[in-house]
Amino acid sequence: MTAPSNRARHLHRIAPILLGLMLSCFMPAPATAQMTEVDLELVLLVDVSRSMSEEELELQRRGYAEALRSEDVFQAVQSGLLQTLALTYVEWAGSQEVIVDWQLIEGRDDLNAFADRLTARFNPSMRRTSISGALGFAAGLIEGNAYRGLRRVIDISGDGPNNLGPLVTRARDETIAKGITINGLPLMTAEGSIMFFHLDRLDIYYQSCVIGGSGAFVIPVYVWSDFATAVRRKLVLEIASHAPAPRIIKAQAPARDPSDCRIGEKIWREWQQNRQFFYDP
Repeated sequence: MTAPSNRARHLHRIAPILLGLMLSCFMPAPATAQMTEVDLELVLLVDVSRSMSEEELELQRRGYAEALRSEDVFQAVQSGLLQTLALTYVEWAGSQEVIVDWQLIEGRDDLNAFADRLTARFNPSMRRTSISGALGFAAGLIEGNAYRGLRRVIDISGDGPNNLGPLVTRARDETIAKGITINGLPLMTAEGSIMFFHLDRLDIYYQSCVIGGSGAFVIPVYVWSDFATAVRRKLVLEIASHAPAPRIIKAQAPARDPSDCRIGEKIWREWQQNRQFFYDP
């Protein structure tokens, strides 16, 4: 008997591999995670930084809960093509905490249930303000969830400029590049616990440095009694996608330039220098 040729031995070795490849062509593809289509993916980013008092933290929670239970917001949900949205509520400062994870909102009961979960569990620890960190975190939540929205929006509120982490303009531009719109709710009540960090015309800062994307807008809050109304209006505009042009009211030039996108970092350095002057021997 003659020994098998090199070619025959080679074919013998690869035959199982070829058979496996042929069989795989007829096998069904593995199941992939099913994405739920919605009109809107919306992240509510709510400031809990050092300048926010415990009373203000509670006012924010109650304001959002009141807005979500309103008839206006329900009608906005009903006006969409799919009449659904995916919603999450995140509190942020130097770090972020998901208070209510992604929920599918299809009707009034879902809105009420989401509002009910915004309980009075607060964490008033002293923390700095990282708008850039919050935007990056929110963009990651949108990119990694189980929903596919016709629109994707981050709604960020805050009472001061960015003073921690990457530049806010870099985080804004990276977020917009993902097809995500950023809207702003600047809190201009001037009632924070550390007034050194207060920035006049915070709405201009948000307009110049924070918001961006298709239909982006700013709705400023001047007094806390208007907070719930402003939140309701903002949610209706976002859900129904009828956003106005950003509203900036003309005023005398403030002492600190609110269009300077590094103003928060500069204020922080100034505070550090003043603290060293007063406390160092």
